[in-house]
Amino acid sequence: MEEHFDAIVVGSGFGGSVAACRLSEAGKRVCMFERGRPFPPGSFARTPHEMRANVWDPDRGLYGLFDLWSFRNLESIVSAGLGGGSLIYANVLIRKDERWFVRDAAPWEAYEHWPVTRAKLDPFYERAERMLHGQVFPLDQPPFDTTKKTLAMRDAARELGVPVSDRNSYDPTRPAWYLPLLAVSFANEGAAPKVGEALREEVRNLHDVDRQTCRLCGECDIGCNYGAKNTLDLTYLSAAKAHGAEIRTLCEIKSIEPHRAGYRIGYVDHTARSGKHSVMRYASCTKLFVGCGTLGSNYLLLRNRHNLPALSGRLGQRFSGNGDMISFVFGARAGRSNRKGRALDGTRGPVITSTFRLPDALDGDSGRGLYLQDAGYPYFVSWLVEAGDVRSSLHRLIRFVGARVAAMVENAPRSRISRDLSGLIGDARLSTDSLPLLGMGRDTPDGVLSLAADRTGEEWLEIDWHAAASKPYLRRAERFSRNVGRALGGTFVLNPLTRLANNLITVHPLGGVAMSRSANEGVVDEFGEVWGHRGLYVVDGSVMPGPVGANPSLTIAAFAERCVDRIC
Repeated sequence: MEEHFDAIVVGSGFGGSVAACRLSEAGKRVCMFERGRPFPPGSFARTPHEMRANVWDPDRGLYGLFDLWSFRNLESIVSAGLGGGSLIYANVLIRKDERWFVRDAAPWEAYEHWPVTRAKLDPFYERAERMLHGQVFPLDQPPFDTTKKTLAMRDAARELGVPVSDRNSYDPTRPAWYLPLLAVSFANEGAAPKVGEALREEVRNLHDVDRQTCRLCGECDIGCNYGAKNTLDLTYLSAAKAHGAEIRTLCEIKSIEPHRAGYRIGYVDHTARSGKHSVMRYASCTKLFVGCGTLGSNYLLLRNRHNLPALSGRLGQRFSGNGDMISFVFGARAGRSNRKGRALDGTRGPVITSTFRLPDALDGDSGRGLYLQDAGYPYFVSWLVEAGDVRSSLHRLIRFVGARVAAMVENAPRSRISRDLSGLIGDARLSTDSLPLLGMGRDTPDGVLSLAADRTGEEWLEIDWHAAASKPYLRRAERFSRNVGRALGGTFVLNPLTRLANNLITVHPLGGVAMSRSANEGVVDEFGEVWGHRGLYVVDGSVMPGPVGANPSLTIAAFAERCVDRIC
């Protein structure tokens, strides 16, 4: 029997989770389909054995968290799991700058028009911030006040003459440094911040596991095993389930077609197999919400164009990487003339704690605006970094072995070798005094997504995107990142893929299903409804008609809140 629902939501990212929550709260019969599996706190991979299978490739029986895409000139990392991108993002909640909602951009800048404004989204930004329990990193409270990378970034701001501001009161026409809102619990409501304290919840999470406040372990981007991240499964989806929404995991949507007064989907149930093949199942609905992420939603809609004949010819256009740029600072020093290393300790704290903001030409500055943020990493990465310094490691090993051999030959009476062992580890400068930097901003949304068939006839997603039009922005982002590295007294290194192969890595792919004023201009209207297909909505980053500039997750959630609010 084919099941029917008031609403089907495809994907559990920042758009889909919002839709499932608000529709179920309104009393609708809702079913969410997520291709990945649940990842409750405590289940995220950590060992090498676990990590090797922690990727998404169901054809090879891999149902892990990370889904990596490679295109010409671009690499992208997204996630597959209940909670979508929130499982691996860096928690930052920043509203899109008021003046960066471009309207009727000049053709030579690549056409970009935002039919929504900051004023229209502000009530929904506030709603999403409350739902994600946003908190600012408590840098003025112990033990958070000793977080070295945050203090170093603040010092770099002062060295560069950038005002240290409050997130709500900086001057948008001038550069600023501030602590943004983070979807991380540092404290229980009404209590002082505390590391690893039992977290109280208004609604018990759908995994039924206990959670803790942030332990400053730097593991946000590989999944928080302590539940301190306020991911979508622990917030919106837990509320959706409490209001009766049905959530099905390991169910991957393959087809969409109009059906009676709504839509019919065909999906692969990865939990049920017939021999070597997964089982196809079907369900129908009155309203369908697609939230598979930018790459997933474009891929799904492009493969189903023949079933949706009224889809705009603009499908796949205006792709943007949100200006993502990764770089590194190595060998930071305590001062310009000081040879002593400065510990940045990227393993302590949430992945991102602070942000620089550079204004845009729309703010009265020159060039396109950008954000630059500290990027931490898990502690075990430090060991990998040190082991990767082969030359230094080999030198220390030879010295250690030489000392031990000499002691045996000489029959030396000294039996304590603690000092020798400490020398074998070394000063660990490479990992201690180094820090990744993550830049993002207003690149040019001139990429085009399409399908290309391989030799077997299977269709794959392809992106025609080149950095040429975004070069002025990229040069500005690199120049400012280099200045921050210099202010930290370190050596600046651009991501090797970008430096050697001109390839960018984006964790914020956007566009392809752009919101617009008409089907001649984009694919969906300002509420996410597809032009020519009533009742079909797209509610993820693919609807952004250009770069958000800041971290886009909050803007996607606010857009979805506004969309569903209108329906309900």
